[in-house]
Amino acid sequence: MNIVAVNIGNTNTRFAAFSDEGKGAASGGPSRAISTSATAELARAIADLAAAGESPAPIVIASVNEPAARALTEALAPLVTGEVYRVGVDLPIPMECATDEPAKTGQDRLLGALAAYEAAKQACVVIDAGTAITIDFVDGAGVFQGGAIAPGARMMLRALHRGTAALPEVELALPDDQTFGKNTQQAMLQGVVFGIRGMVRGLVERYAEAYQAYPLVIATGGDAELLFGGDDLVERIVPDLILQGIVAACRRALEPSADTGEE
Repeated sequence: MNIVAVNIGNTNTRFAAFSDEGKGAASGGPSRAISTSATAELARAIADLAAAGESPAPIVIASVNEPAARALTEALAPLVTGEVYRVGVDLPIPMECATDEPAKTGQDRLLGALAAYEAAKQACVVIDAGTAITIDFVDGAGVFQGGAIAPGARMMLRALHRGTAALPEVELALPDDQTFGKNTQQAMLQGVVFGIRGMVRGLVERYAEAYQAYPLVIATGGDAELLFGGDDLVERIVPDLILQGIVAACRRALEPSADTGEE
């Protein structure tokens, strides 16, 4: 199975080529991320990647941004000769979901949980740190139980600037290695970065108490390394976790039927 997996986010779109030979690792090198709003650039880059092999690779798109997904699908149509599939439209996500409204649960949340459980085969907390931050729990049976959604770090910093008269516009970065923020910028970064870490720690402990066992904690997303690199709570940082979830969903869809032995 050779595919180009595409995850359309609200801010950036990440994509990579995968093959069975690579055991789910990106066969063409590391994944790339391009601004979601750059539809034409994205379409050309994805089409070029799909055409790089001996035969055109199918493109599989997951998205939390439906207008952007439609725009990218339309832009790809004249550029590719292979198939373009949509997760949730052409391809189901093979994960039991225990939320109140499974159909409204974000594809990125379910795909991240699917990839984490496929790799760990145990209860996991999946942190996705991007435009928003989601902290979700999948139990030991592989059931997505739900979780929490909070503003992402950059969104928090923008809200502080836009919602006040005096607080400046601050770019996301690690705060200085001081206990106390000694100026306004450092105080804002301290509040956002350590506020997020504290929120995540509190939620993980809450989930562990409810489950009566401590789960594996995995982080992904564009801000995961900055926010959680070196944090002893997070055991793995996997930048391409959602893309790996797309691959896992494709593999499940292609598994032979247990009843007929046929695909």
